[in-house]
Amino acid sequence: MSDALTRRAFGGLSLAGLSACAVPDPLGVDLPEMGSFQLADTVVVPETAKKIPPSRNATDAELKRAMTSEIERRFGRYAGGKDFIIAVAIDGYALAPPGIPVLLTPKSILVVTANLWTAEPQEKIGGPHQITTFEGANSLLLGSGLVKDAEAQLTTLARNMASKIQSWMLRRPEWFDLPA
Repeated sequence: MSDALTRRAFGGLSLAGLSACAVPDPLGVDLPEMGSFQLADTVVVPETAKKIPPSRNATDAELKRAMTSEIERRFGRYAGGKDFIIAVAIDGYALAPPGIPVLLTPKSILVVTANLWTAEPQEKIGGPHQITTFEGANSLLLGSGLVKDAEAQLTTLARNMASKIQSWMLRRPEWFDLPA
């Protein structure tokens, strides 16, 4: 991982306590309007992921499964009629190990580079766009390593990332035939 990515990840850790709590399950909430958007495919590339210490381990398969699942949970309900492909390269991650409450509370982080493609014709319309997310403020004092296993941390990170990807996409409403 580049020094810039490492600095960005650890610099952002100081802001983790200011971030919102974990994003709710997309199946239980009303999602924003996405106009003509319809998910045709999800491409997740975990092989370039760098572990940001201190961190628990995650395999490429675990990273891919979590990110793919949460993108499909968030975007799979949209049926706007125009097929899009969301492509994500996982750049880095940290899954917080158990720490010492209040004194040492490692944070979980996920860094990805997102791209958006139209399916027909297959053409990139957005990205690369690097996005960083954390688990949320609910783990500020204890650190999620004390209360969640690595799989639960990864699920929360992937869910938060899918929400951030959607926010990035919606900053360009013309992609989805939405009013500006």
